Amino acid sequence: MKKASPMEHRCRDSGSDGQGFTRKDRKMNLKKIVAAGIAAVCAVSMAACGGSGSGSSKVTDIQYKDIKLGQTGKDIKANLKLFSHRTDMLKNDYPGTTWKQYIAEFNKTYPNIKVTVEANSDYANSAMTRLQGGDWGDIMMIPAVDRAELQNYFISYGSLGDMNKEIKYAVNQSYQKKVYGVASVGNASGIVYNKRIFKEAGIDKLPTTPKEFISDLKAIKEKTKATPLYTNYAAGWTMGAWDAYIGGTATGDPNYMNNVFTHTKNPFKDPGDGTHAYNVYKILYDAVADGLTEDDYSTTDWETSKNKLNSGDIATMVLGSWAVSQIQSAGDNAKDVGYMPFPISVKGKQYATSASDYAYGINKNSSTTNQEAAMIFVKWLTEKSNYAYNEGGVSIAADDDKLPDLYSDFKNVKLIADEPAPDGEEDLFNDLNSDSELNINTGGDSRVQSIVEHAANKDESYNDLVKEWNQKWNDALDSEGVDTK
Repeated sequence: MKKASPMEHRCRDSGSDGQGFTRKDRKMNLKKIVAAGIAAVCAVSMAACGGSGSGSSKVTDIQYKDIKLGQTGKDIKANLKLFSHRTDMLKNDYPGTTWKQYIAEFNKTYPNIKVTVEANSDYANSAMTRLQGGDWGDIMMIPAVDRAELQNYFISYGSLGDMNKEIKYAVNQSYQKKVYGVASVGNASGIVYNKRIFKEAGIDKLPTTPKEFISDLKAIKEKTKATPLYTNYAAGWTMGAWDAYIGGTATGDPNYMNNVFTHTKNPFKDPGDGTHAYNVYKILYDAVADGLTEDDYSTTDWETSKNKLNSGDIATMVLGSWAVSQIQSAGDNAKDVGYMPFPISVKGKQYATSASDYAYGINKNSSTTNQEAAMIFVKWLTEKSNYAYNEGGVSIAADDDKLPDLYSDFKNVKLIADEPAPDGEEDLFNDLNSDSELNINTGGDSRVQSIVEHAANKDESYNDLVKEWNQKWNDALDSEGVDTK
């Protein structure tokens, strides 16, 4: 099973991470949309985009905040189709709750709303293709669509003001103060680790700085047989997980990614205090350069790595919290698998970016009956199913602050979510990301892989890499005419 948000957002089976999910190049996908003429057609007539239901372009008047589960829509009869990235949950031997079990529980309250689930292991690509063609059903996990395009494909759940009172991360899939997606689960950024190996290495306190972390990796190499840090280089999408830590986790500032980074020249420079993006990626470079990773990065394997961390052959992997449940279920040593905060402190305090995984979007071209039924199902998944908690994530319901046991090491860590960009700059980060071709949090796997390559081959210093990234970002700032600080 392969994944995506991290926070990387990140999808479980698709090859995308969510803190964490890896997406393909956003700019490339948008070019495909333009080439196909789909966006233009949809803007004129959503009826041309297909979809399930009647094919009507009307949109239901009901809003998320108005739905009272168990009362609203009791007489609705509908057949819904959900297109998901979670292929694992379609398998009867899935160790957690399967789609079949969730739907059976939902049908105890809504017996006349039938739900079928289709999933694809290459979701990031297949979802974009299906979205363009319109043949995807009533609910889908929203792929890498720019915010300005959301209204062309999905109905609004309500205003941003109203939805902020109902769910977390409402702003992530919003445009012009309307919300078009409800996150399926929230993830916090940290590192998966084997508790037994840390104990065998004599580590009795988790690291809080890059220097301490590298020191611990050296102790693991000296005192155990485990690979200290497994890069998962060959999978590609796993490398994108590193991008999820450069915002709130490394700065302590919820405004950083959408309000500061987008107006900063040389954002990858060394601030001199062990924080910010420079020190996030430097951990990876130093670990490889110091021989603290696998012997041959080109032969890493994602599927077997889960069992190896479970068994103690691997000590740490940098992945979103979504990975913990998978690694715990990959062997007989679930209790040895833990999740620790990323080792960066800002003025003595640790932070962890909390971000959404894929979000549920409802087809603008489904019948109004199916749209209402779909919104009821999404709200049930969010508030009644325990889905997020079952998957080891942060609940999406605004009033639910319960955290699963996997966050036991985060007691002194402040979870923060990125603040939205100011009005008029909703797409600025995406534009800069595409112009610079750095693809941060949107499929920049090859950039992070290059860190491993150059550190292992010793053919380019870390500071030279950083200089190249800064130049690309600065050029993008200039091309977009951004005022910088």
